[in-house]
Amino acid sequence: MSNILVLDLETQRSFKEVGKQNLHKLRISVVGTYDYLTQDYSIYEEKDILQLDKRIREAELLIGFNIRRFDLPVLAPYLFTPIENLPVLDLIDAVEKHRGHRASLDSIAQPTLKLSKSGTGFDALTLFQDGRIEELKRYCLDDVRLTKEVYNYGMANGKIYFTSSWDYKTYEIPVSWREETEEFLRSVKPSSAEFPTSLF
Repeated sequence: MSNILVLDLETQRSFKEVGKQNLHKLRISVVGTYDYLTQDYSIYEEKDILQLDKRIREAELLIGFNIRRFDLPVLAPYLFTPIENLPVLDLIDAVEKHRGHRASLDSIAQPTLKLSKSGTGFDALTLFQDGRIEELKRYCLDDVRLTKEVYNYGMANGKIYFTSSWDYKTYEIPVSWREETEEFLRSVKPSSAEFPTSLF
């Protein structure tokens, strides 16, 4: 089993408070992960980030949804390793490549998995501000679970589905996540390329 981590986070502040160019100022409320090495879901509060930093540095691949442009820049002030040096597979890239515009996790999870997000980013901010941390943790881990299942589906089928908010049509999106994962893991150690066959 290979050393792959699925990651999603929620923040303490909004873009309205810090500006869209200051993601590093949003501050983490919670970070959720799924670890393919241990097959465990974990949740980290801001005070636990040193533990998460160690796990991220050990990982051979980080998987997330819009992780390059959101999660990692928010995480950057907390990490010892520059985010540019981290091995990342960002699932949003497949939709942007084939449809030419961005997508939400929900717009992929619903047609691909017949599952929906349990809330929104605004809901997550409200939960944090209200001190409802256990509910916030559950929401974050729900997003981690959806991200992991979308990845697993793409790995198994070589495609996912996407419903556009522009024309409300559903499109089949080819993905090469198996090949990309193998390439990432092969660059770490040759035996890791065997990982995808043990995913399911």
